[in-house]
Amino acid sequence: MPLTTTGDLVTAAAAARSAVASFNVITLEHVEAVIAGAEQVRAPVVLQVSENAVKFRGGHLLPLARAAVAAAEHAAVPVALHLDHVQSDTLLYQAADAGFSSVMYDAARLPYAENLAATRAAVTWAHAQGLWIEAELGQIGGKNGRPPLDAHAPGARTDPDEARVFVADSGVDALAVAIGSSHAMTTRTAALDHALLGRLSAALDVPLVLHGSSGVPDDELTAAVAGGITKVNIGTALNIALTGAIREFLAERPEAVDPRSYLTLARQAMTRAVARTLQTLGAATA
Repeated sequence: MPLTTTGDLVTAAAAARSAVASFNVITLEHVEAVIAGAEQVRAPVVLQVSENAVKFRGGHLLPLARAAVAAAEHAAVPVALHLDHVQSDTLLYQAADAGFSSVMYDAARLPYAENLAATRAAVTWAHAQGLWIEAELGQIGGKNGRPPLDAHAPGARTDPDEARVFVADSGVDALAVAIGSSHAMTTRTAALDHALLGRLSAALDVPLVLHGSSGVPDDELTAAVAGGITKVNIGTALNIALTGAIREFLAERPEAVDPRSYLTLARQAMTRAVARTLQTLGAATA
C-alpha cells in the first residue's frame, strides 16, 4: 500500500492508547524483517533511517531510502518512513524528496539556548515541506559509539517545565524525553522514571517519544505506553537478533560462504523480535 505518515500513525496510536513502534534499519534485511513482523501481527510500523546509517552507506541517503519506500509500497500494513537523529542540516534538507514524512532533529547535545534555536530553524523548514518533526530534550546518551550514558545522573532527565517552554518556543510535533533509557543497551535492565513521565505527559500537549527502548524490559515498556509514550524507538534489539543468528549459524557451519544462508536466518530472527515488540506495545491493528 502507499506510504503513510509518521504523524498519522502516532495520532492513531494516541487515540488507541497504544504506541507506534519505530525501528531503525541499516540493511535491506532490516527493512524486510520490520515489515514482515508488522504484517504477522497486523500492526502499522515506522521504518527509521538514522544519520549514522547514512554515514555507513557512504553518506548516501537515497539507496536505503529508496529500498525502504519500495518495500513499504508492497506491505500489507501501513508503513511510514522517518529520518532519525539528524544533526546535519544538509541531510535534513534531503528528507522531503526521499520519501520521509518525518524527521527527528537532534540538537540535544547543545546547550539549551542553542538547541532551541537550531530546532526552531529546523521546524520552520520542515513544516514548510509538510514534514512532522521530533526533537530531544534531556540526555538519553549512547549514540555515536559512546558508552551508554548514566541515565540516572543529575541533570540527565528531561525537566517538565523546561520541556513545556521548549515545545512552545520551538513548535516541534513530538518530543523525545529522557526518563531513564539509553541508546545502544544490550541488556534489558533500564528502569524508567514513571513519575517523571506522568509529569511530562501532564505538562505537554505533543506526543512523547521513548528512545533507547531496546534496553527497557517488557513491563517497563507497557507501563511507559500507559503513562503517555506514543512512539517507541527500537534499534539495538534488531541488531542483537541479527548478529546472534549469524554467529550461531557460522559457529555450526564455519565452511559456509553464501550470505543468503545466514542472512535468511538473521532476517527471520529480526522478524520475530519485531512481532514480539509490537505485541508488547499493544500496537493498534492495521
